Amino acid sequence: MNKRSAEKQPKKGIYLLPNTLTLCGMFCGFFAILSAINGNFLYAAWAIVLANVFDGLDGWIARLTNTTTRFGIELDSLSDVVTFGVAPSVMMYKWALMPFGRLGWAAAFLFVACGALRLARFNIQTGAPGSKAFKGMPIPGAATVISSIIIFYYDYWRGLPERNVFFLVITILLSLLMVSTIRYHGLKEIDFREKKPFWFLIVFVLILFIIFVHPSTAIFIFAMVYLIWGIIENIHVMVKRKRAKALEKKALAEGGGKAFPEKNGPERREVNDEDRQDI
Repeated sequence: MNKRSAEKQPKKGIYLLPNTLTLCGMFCGFFAILSAINGNFLYAAWAIVLANVFDGLDGWIARLTNTTTRFGIELDSLSDVVTFGVAPSVMMYKWALMPFGRLGWAAAFLFVACGALRLARFNIQTGAPGSKAFKGMPIPGAATVISSIIIFYYDYWRGLPERNVFFLVITILLSLLMVSTIRYHGLKEIDFREKKPFWFLIVFVLILFIIFVHPSTAIFIFAMVYLIWGIIENIHVMVKRKRAKALEKKALAEGGGKAFPEKNGPERREVNDEDRQDI
């Protein structure tokens, strides 16, 4: 009995490869915080972009090697809070939100709080059946949008930007998008083990080509397209649903009055006759 129970108990320990990649992403976030405090905002922004690579690799390798554990999920969430929550908010505050005073640090905190709420909701919904699309903008995506703005800025200008409401609005907008119900797509929807059309590989090569030619501009364009495309797609879906409901109501209003008396009349009479017989 003791031998059987010992065999059934799971072995204690952790998987090194996916958790090490997660810690590498956390290190990038820690480096981004230190760089932002020291005024090296370009280094901080690129560190957050690099953290996206580690964040994607750890989950992909864990699923591929079947080494997904509860410990790894919790560590990944804690790493995301530091790397994609605290780091970009500190970076954005030191870079562009400080001139706004209380409103600036409130917006920076809103980004961290909404990012943490987004991760908590995602952890609860993990494993639930349904669409593979993200509910709300993923926190790495929101952090990448902020980083891409800073990277794009330093490609054409120098020094700190002047007080601009755009930076305040974009921070608040990204915060609200993370806790919204707007659907955003991710790479996890693509199953790399399945066969894909040939044009899929061509598009992937073109994306790499654009990034290698002008990485700062390419990252900014891709991040903005991702931000805007999610909003447009959800508005389109919402309009289609409203039209479908309106057509359904119209069809019921037009056909309901004529159909029900003819169909239900005899049925009601039969029921009444049966009731009388029973009585």
